[in-house]
Amino acid sequence: MFSLQSISSQIHEWLYGHLPPAFALLSEFFIVGMLMIGLFAFLGLVLVFMERKVSAYMQIRLGPNRVGPKGIFQTLADTLKLIFKEGLRPKNSDKFLFNFAPYLVMMVAMLLMAPIPFARNVQIWDVNIGVLYISAISSISVIGILMAGWSSNNKYSLLGAMRSGAQIVSYELSAGLAILSIVILTGSLRISDIVASQQTGWWIFKGHIPALISFVIFIIAVTAETNRAPFDLAEAESELTAGFHTEYSGMQFALFFLAEYVNIFIVTAIGATLFLGGWMPFHIGGWESFNHIMDYIPSSLWFFGKTFFLIFVIMWFRWTFPRLRIDQLLNLEWKYLLPIGLFNLLLMTIIAILGWHF
Repeated sequence: MFSLQSISSQIHEWLYGHLPPAFALLSEFFIVGMLMIGLFAFLGLVLVFMERKVSAYMQIRLGPNRVGPKGIFQTLADTLKLIFKEGLRPKNSDKFLFNFAPYLVMMVAMLLMAPIPFARNVQIWDVNIGVLYISAISSISVIGILMAGWSSNNKYSLLGAMRSGAQIVSYELSAGLAILSIVILTGSLRISDIVASQQTGWWIFKGHIPALISFVIFIIAVTAETNRAPFDLAEAESELTAGFHTEYSGMQFALFFLAEYVNIFIVTAIGATLFLGGWMPFHIGGWESFNHIMDYIPSSLWFFGKTFFLIFVIMWFRWTFPRLRIDQLLNLEWKYLLPIGLFNLLLMTIIAILGWHF
């Protein structure tokens, strides 16, 4: 049966069967790097097209419908336009930081892909501190945003970057508490262990109400962390023109634009892995026949199905809720989400100690 696991195993066996171990390892690194770049490009095209079609459906419009059948090549045409446009730089900007910022944001996104399992036994790096690694690396992206805002020598860019920094640092606390609740239930920081612990049911169902509260807090927090509406204060068009990337054009703007959608994919993939079982099929306790039928569905389909469902939810937020003011944004975090998250973490600890989860 077709699966990512079988393909990766065949490639691994062929490389080590025909090449010396050192060359086989380098070949695997090269293949993984090329696949990551290809996945990024594919995600950018698919998610932008999906965003346009979802927004069109919610506003009773057609959306892209000219370039290609049903407009499927519109995002490709826009990408080619950005690639061939000249990249301009403000006169008094910091040249090195201005040029380096979009690449730093993209590098962070690529590093975050490493511990995420896309299917059964398909994982770039199964590190034993996977959750800590994700929390640490994701914090670096704010440096790229602040770098872009400061180096542009533009007041709108600087204000947008400062807003983004305050927003990301604030909401990382709530996202971290939500993730920590699942770590307490599992007893491990390794992503593969968290997925394996959901073999008899996903944590969103097994963890009772505290797990559901953690999931809701996580979705709200990562929506804010990725600067998505209604939390898109960093690039509020009516106030800051385009926020921290106001002065960017051409391929550099395309990198920021791509990084936004890749980050959406990454945070939803993390949410799907921690709360919805990742690639693990939907199993119910001792229902052997039902569980056996669910196992026929390839694990990669389970993973991408859950991830794209959460992406749809985040896109749904954008076209449903109005943008918050900056004071409302920070009040929501510090007055509501953070205290609720702390109390919920205490409840989850009690549940884990007493063994009250399913």
